[in-house]
Amino acid sequence: MAGEIALNLRKDAHLVALFDINPEKSLFLSEKIAKSAKLCVSSLDILIKKSELVIEASSAKSAWVIARKSLSAGRNIMVMSVGGMVNHLHGLYALARRNNAQVYLPSGAIAGMDALKAAHMGKVQKVVLTTRKHPSAFSGVEYVAKRFKLDNLKKDKILFSGSASLAIKYFPQNINVAAALGLAGIGMRKTRVRIIASPHIKKNIHEIAIVSKAARIFTRTENILHPQNPKTSFLAVLSAIATLNEILQPVKVGT
Repeated sequence: MAGEIALNLRKDAHLVALFDINPEKSLFLSEKIAKSAKLCVSSLDILIKKSELVIEASSAKSAWVIARKSLSAGRNIMVMSVGGMVNHLHGLYALARRNNAQVYLPSGAIAGMDALKAAHMGKVQKVVLTTRKHPSAFSGVEYVAKRFKLDNLKKDKILFSGSASLAIKYFPQNINVAAALGLAGIGMRKTRVRIIASPHIKKNIHEIAIVSKAARIFTRTENILHPQNPKTSFLAVLSAIATLNEILQPVKVGT
């Protein structure tokens, strides 16, 4: 995902540094973009020092450390691993305010965030996210491995039904969209999530149902998997690029 974002920077955005805990990855990307290793830096601290906007594209486990260091240095940050912010919201808001910095959380691979934010200005009674993915998408998920056998699955299997906060805890790499929904609307505990392994689909499908005083809202997003990273929806990558473009535009369109 980081590579796709870096390769699609607007002309008025200047890439100054790349860092990865695996140096070979940042070196490969630097050579692809700059035809040399000049963009690679040896530490996260150096990257933060050189940047005005830090883009996190690591993991839910590492995201808060990156956000905390960036905000403490007065740097703006765009966080892709939104689930990693859920248990650190107080610190996130406090650091951003104290250091006059901005935090950007892209919508990711879902539709309807604009309507949810608008409806939340009135009263939202219910938000339900139903996510369907091919069983292979849950490979390596400890919560699933301990409870289910997905090999040769013939029909849909509900893997989880509960709050967004628990969904993010058990599926940290699969359900960032639940974190975005919870933060934009009625909170992590009240936002409900169902996660389904579906052997007959090749797309990641997210359906959202919102009940509010302003409107009843239903969205369904059938995501094409990213050709270079099948664990990520293509739309999630484009959402990050669109967010970056929005940051740079003098005129903002949409809620």
